[in-house]
Amino acid sequence: MGYKTNIVDWPTITNFVVDVFKAYGVPEEDAGICADVLLEADRRGIESHGVNRFKPIYLDRIKAGIQNPVTTFEVVKETPTTAVVDGHDGMGQVISYHSMNLAINKAKKYGMGMVAVRNSTHYGIAGYYVTMATQAGLIGITGTNARPSIAPTFGVENMLGTNPLTFGFPTDEEFPFVLDCATSIVQRGRIEYYARIGKPTPAGTVIGRDGKPKTDSAQILKDLVSGDAALAPLGGIGEELAGYKGYGYATVVEILSAALQQGSFLHALSGIGPNGELVPYHLGHFFIAIDPEAFMGLDAFKKTCGNILRELRKSAKAPGHDRIYTAGEKEYLVWLERKNSGVPINESVQKELIKIRDELCLSQYRFPFED
Repeated sequence: MGYKTNIVDWPTITNFVVDVFKAYGVPEEDAGICADVLLEADRRGIESHGVNRFKPIYLDRIKAGIQNPVTTFEVVKETPTTAVVDGHDGMGQVISYHSMNLAINKAKKYGMGMVAVRNSTHYGIAGYYVTMATQAGLIGITGTNARPSIAPTFGVENMLGTNPLTFGFPTDEEFPFVLDCATSIVQRGRIEYYARIGKPTPAGTVIGRDGKPKTDSAQILKDLVSGDAALAPLGGIGEELAGYKGYGYATVVEILSAALQQGSFLHALSGIGPNGELVPYHLGHFFIAIDPEAFMGLDAFKKTCGNILRELRKSAKAPGHDRIYTAGEKEYLVWLERKNSGVPINESVQKELIKIRDELCLSQYRFPFED
């Protein structure tokens, strides 16, 4: 097979992803939501959560019967400002989209809203949901637990998920402030990406049962499942570089993703049953929306937020660096570069997409990278 280009235009990849989700049993409206969340990662340059994960994280799990293509969104408890949602192991993006919308509507009416979710599945990039809030003129906060990956400080057993704690603030600039990052140094999706392109994982980000660093990306993915490896929390292994801070924040997200909604946590999220069989992950999420109008007003908030960010960027630069960035800026710049071209897809994923297309007989699609 020859490869002309690795860029697929946005309409083609969007329609293809929607049609594939539909072929796997996802209703059309939900398929559109799932595709939008998935491809938003690629629009922002976050390849670890984009098309790279289309097959292994979503399609394979639907096929394995551990994720339901048709989502049942059940509100099991509700007050004017809060709600608890059971997602019944449906599509995490759909559950989360509706949950954040619910939080947004409550915040618009009462100033603040929070929705806690149980029995969900992988929800994609957390930044998508806080951006929903910023587009509505609100502050957005979200987090999710995940299958065990992080070892607690002084430990070697993977206990906590990579558990992002994510914030979005509307600003008076062209893009919002969006801080979307895992509470580990490197997340599992990044290691999956490293394995696909044959790149080692940086030393010091993964610890083995013997307490020594691991760098073989493909082997790390196997060892994370078997429990023979664990991710180091933000700050690194031990206390010298304050790894306890990342460990602490990961625990905060775990609690907020399980305790309020009485959901699953820690090893119960492994996706592996007592006999080694695949089982649903039963993930938990939380979504918070805050209306600045309930304080000193949206315009005042956006201006002050923008002033803070601009002053940070204008501060003194380190030798060899001519630019300081604020959270969300690099992702915005990637979008400016990609919006008129498309999504870059590596050779491994190209082969996956062709195989999926052929298996589903979606012959109307021919990708630019095919001869």
